Amino acid sequence: MPYGSRSGSHSGSPVATGPEQVFGDLGEVAARVRARLEQELEIQESALDLPPGAAPGAEIGRFAQEERARVLEAGVFGLEKLAHGRSDEVDEDEYFGVEAIVLLEGRPAILVQGQDFAPQPGDWSVLDAARAAIRESIARVGRVEVSGHPNLDWVGTAFHVGPDTVMTNRHVAVEFSRAEDAGWSFQQGMSARVDPGEELPPHPAPGPVPAAGPLPYEVTEVIGIHPDVDLALLRIAPPDGEPLPTPLAVAADAPAELSGRPVYVVGYPAWDGRRNEPESMRRIFMDVYNVKRLQPGTATEFTPGGLVMRHDCSTLGGNSGSPVFDLTDHRVLGLHFGGRYRMGNVAVALWELLEDPLLAKANVNWV
Repeated sequence: MPYGSRSGSHSGSPVATGPEQVFGDLGEVAARVRARLEQELEIQESALDLPPGAAPGAEIGRFAQEERARVLEAGVFGLEKLAHGRSDEVDEDEYFGVEAIVLLEGRPAILVQGQDFAPQPGDWSVLDAARAAIRESIARVGRVEVSGHPNLDWVGTAFHVGPDTVMTNRHVAVEFSRAEDAGWSFQQGMSARVDPGEELPPHPAPGPVPAAGPLPYEVTEVIGIHPDVDLALLRIAPPDGEPLPTPLAVAADAPAELSGRPVYVVGYPAWDGRRNEPESMRRIFMDVYNVKRLQPGTATEFTPGGLVMRHDCSTLGGNSGSPVFDLTDHRVLGLHFGGRYRMGNVAVALWELLEDPLLAKANVNWV
């Protein structure tokens, strides 16, 4: 029976792509995860017990690690059964563990720290060869933060597409803007900025204090909100008169082969209870949300003449407005605007808007 086709609670899988499509060798992945779990266990066993009166947070953190290890160990057993054609023997705990391994190994959401990322195991070790270009991509993506909003302090992601222009989603921009006469303006008492930092702080280390992260850019104008697709363009001003970075290269044409093409997203995934129901999944990701991540995956579908491409990167709410990059040449192929539980993610296919007047007004850097 193919992965994902059995009945019961497994039909609620959060994974859009099965392990057979994600991993080349299921047995090799199982062995790699098992070896890492054994290494982590040795480290835990060699560590001293917590002293009396230790902070409850330390106990919680240890419990989360133990829960994560339990889930992944079940996933290793599940992968080994799948590798030997015994899918009918995989139980629900093992399926959940397999899904966790797919999310952590096959479609990871990699933390960005210092505008960089840690080396990755397995298939995504290819990211190391493209590190310099990916760092350039990371530096041109920021979190859209708002002042004066009654409920929110940030609303999504945006990225540089023109000399003084960023792109995001319509549903992000309408949180702080309104239609006025023939254009758009800020809602009364509200303002916005784009912060290319907002990373998880690194652990303190001996030595010099690391340099402060990049400064945010003020949004000075809502250039326009597209009438047909989930896209908005904003004008930004540099902090303290410093020059803005060069814009990202936006794809002026589609790749020859899109389906199965390696891509990556950069953005700020946030907790989204509508799409992530199991408490154990929260423990796997250690409840680290709202910070910058690198999220690799593949493009999965595009219908010629349409305006939507699909991909399977591990995005969450907060990734709205994220760029979808081609891992081959690092052009921006799409503007991520949503995901559907169990179905994957959707993005505006930007090359289809090459002649669009709104994008021409923003001087988008087509390449």
